[in-house]
Amino acid sequence: MSQTTPMTERFTLDGQELLFAPGDSILQAASRAGRYIPHLCWHPEFSAHGSCRLCTVKVHGHASAACTTHAAPGLEVESNTEELNAHRLTLLQMLFIEGNHFCPSCEKSGNCLLQATAYEIGMVGPHFEELYPDRPVDASHPYILLDLNRCILCELCVRASRDVDGKNVFAIGGQGIATHLLVNSASGRLIDTDMALADRAAGICPVGAILPKRQGFMIPIGQRRFDKYSVSELVRGEKE
Repeated sequence: MSQTTPMTERFTLDGQELLFAPGDSILQAASRAGRYIPHLCWHPEFSAHGSCRLCTVKVHGHASAACTTHAAPGLEVESNTEELNAHRLTLLQMLFIEGNHFCPSCEKSGNCLLQATAYEIGMVGPHFEELYPDRPVDASHPYILLDLNRCILCELCVRASRDVDGKNVFAIGGQGIATHLLVNSASGRLIDTDMALADRAAGICPVGAILPKRQGFMIPIGQRRFDKYSVSELVRGEKE
């Protein structure tokens, strides 16, 4: 969006009028205005993907992904409702049991968007029976750890590697419950790619699937981003 583009059009989010610019999605406009809509796979640096469905809102009563739905004058959007938050809670519970997410032992704890969103929505347990899938951990790269137990298939690393790094290190393969992250090398290991620690793909993961080695606890637990502020507070700008 050009800095000179005036924002004069409005839509309503939970009864409050918000300005938007041409081309804005509902989620873009809401985030710019400091209004929190839960999301995992959306990132302001990349085009919307719509895979996690956590940002589902009601537009004139019909369900729609806020990250892929363009704002338009006069739209009446609902987000923070009991029904939609219950839907989000179920999605989060399914994400937790589908993978192996053990927050107390995870290096990403306190910086993990999945964990922070679960706190925000009020998740207190998995609710469903946990699947405990057998997934590999790739520690072959000298500087980067890949732990597929924590992958939520947001595809942010795929988009970052392709669109920013120009390397196409990652891809998504399989179908249904067998869908998984792939490493584009003959061996399937990260060591046999040209991925570097400075790549955008190495730092974009919202969970603990891609981690820099030997840095896990440089910032102590209790002093990390989501330890200090909730995810909604960060969106609203209530931070240092």
